[in-house]
Formats: sequence, structure tokens, C-alpha cells
Amino acid sequence: MAALAVAALTPFKLKSCKLIHIHTFNSKPTLSYKSLPYHDPLFVLRSRTRTSCNINKSDMISQLELGKPEQKRKPEKRVNGIFWVILLNIGIFVADHFFQVNGIKALYLYHNWPAWYQFVTATFCHANWKHLSSNLFFLYIFGKLVEEEEGNFALWLSYILTGVGANLVSWLVLPRNTVSVGASGAVFGLFTISVLVKMSWDWRKILEVLILGQFVIEKVMEAAQASTSLSGTFRGGYPLQSVNHIAHLSGALVGVLLVWLLSKVPSDPSDR
Repeated sequence: MAALAVAALTPFKLKSCKLIHIHTFNSKPTLSYKSLPYHDPLFVLRSRTRTSCNINKSDMISQLELGKPEQKRKPEKRVNGIFWVILLNIGIFVADHFFQVNGIKALYLYHNWPAWYQFVTATFCHANWKHLSSNLFFLYIFGKLVEEEEGNFALWLSYILTGVGANLVSWLVLPRNTVSVGASGAVFGLFTISVLVKMSWDWRKILEVLILGQFVIEKVMEAAQASTSLSGTFRGGYPLQSVNHIAHLSGALVGVLLVWLLSKVPSDPSDR
């Protein structure tokens, strides 16, 4: 009866508390309060209830805090490779056109008798500032996308392979009195790779690819035409190819081929 009377007097305190102090002997609930200085059952019940509530409240908060799942932060991918590619293009351009360092012109791709390294180095050379600035813009956009998706090594590999493939096809097709420079072939290759690695049959993705594609083609073609200012009297009369459509198309096709070959490589079972 005392316990029922206390429950009626203090309904709010007992609603979320456990009466851990109640013991049962011979099916009759009794209160153990003899150890306390006060022998008032109501005082004992209130004090123990208050203590139990405080303990349970703190335990409840600690358990809730411990039970919260830790917010997993996605590891930030440091994008550094594309900046080194851009700095290398700018450095060679400055050494070539501002300081006119001897030997820089030997990095161009001369179709009449090319050195093996010129297929690589020509992708870092440009005819003038307009040619360079446009290529750098698209290199940053699509190179950054490739590096974020596939990593630093994949960026360099994609840049070199698509650029070399574009220069190789240009050397096989174009006249022998042509000099090729520029990263346009690599730009088209990186553009193709950045699209294919995220490609899906979502109509929004397809529309995005079409919009970006026509813009890239138009702007890169305009930048390539800027090289016509150097044609005619370059190094013994060798003309620079004004608009190397072959290199653009070849770079894009090499990008498609590269993605297709990588898709055929079996993945590590541990990555699945």
C-alpha cells in the first residue's frame, strides 16, 4: 500500500525509473531502509527513486552516444597529377616562346624524319598562347575528372597514350613536310575517357555528353586554327599543320580503345 501511495504521489518521477530497491519475500513487497538514518518509507523511496533516475538518465545518454554510428568521412582524393601536366605544358611554352631556349624546337614532331621521343614531347608543345590556353582549359576539366575517378597514374598513362596515338596516326596520314605540336589529341582522349568511365544509359548522362562533346569539338578546333600564324616559314619551310583533325579523332579513338582494354582486365576478387 505504501508503494502504491508513493506511485500516486510521484507519477512523473517513477514513469521512467526502475524500482530497484523493492525486494520480494514470500510474495510480499517490502522496503529495505533500515541502513539509512531515516526510517520513513516515503523518504527512502523518494531518495532511491531520485538516485536511480539520475543514474539511469546518465547511463541512457552514454549508451545513446556510444550507440551512434560514427560518421564515416569519404577519403579525400588529392588531385596533383593534372597540375603537374599543366605546369609542364606551361614551362615548355615559356622556355620555347619567351626565353627561346636552344633545343626546345627539337621536341616538335617533324613528319619527315621524326625521333621516337617527339611523339611524346610534341604533346607538351604549342604554337602560341591561344593554342596553349584553350588546351589547358580542357586539360584541367577532363584531366581532373579522370584523375579523380581513376587516379594519378591513370591520368599520366591516358595523357601519354592518347597523345602518342594521335601523333602516330597523324605521322602515318599527313604529308611529310608537316610539323605537329599540341595537346589536342590528348585532350580528346581525356574527354572520351572521362565520359566513358562514368557513362550510363541514363538519358540525362547522354544529353550531358552531347552538350559537352559539341562544345569541346568546337573550341578545340578554334584553338587548333590559331597555329596557322606560324605556318609557311618554320624551320626551313616546314609548315605547321593548321587543324589536325586526324589527331583529334585519333586521340578520341585511342581513349575509347584504352577504356575497352581496361574493362577486359579481370578485377581482383578482393575488390569485389
